[in-house]
Amino acid sequence: QVQLVESGGGLVQAGGSLRLSCAASGSIFSIDAMGWYRQAPGRQRALIAAITSSGRTNYAVSVKGRATISRDNAKNTVYLQMDNLKPEDTAVYYCNQITVVNGIPTEGSWGQGTPVTVSS
Repeated sequence: QVQLVESGGGLVQAGGSLRLSCAASGSIFSIDAMGWYRQAPGRQRALIAAITSSGRTNYAVSVKGRATISRDNAKNTVYLQMDNLKPEDTAVYYCNQITVVNGIPTEGSWGQGTPVTVSS
């Protein structure tokens, strides 16, 4: 299991953009999928974007059309580009590995996350 460190968060005005990075301590090449999650104050952490080892992507309705997840296996890094940010995107953003065990997606250990605050 790799260790993950998120970065790139900050304070941004509504309509702005951020690029979040998730650096892994080891190879992500063979990991089934990598995901970006977020947890807003008072709410549960939720998956918002995922990318499989083959490059297939999937997005939550809340970010579809505004988010782009990508991975650079050579750098063991996963990115999340967020555009047209809205105040409701304010949250702590986390990445994690997703391994399918007996058909069940299973997440690894959580990192510290990177906070994003969108001002109106």
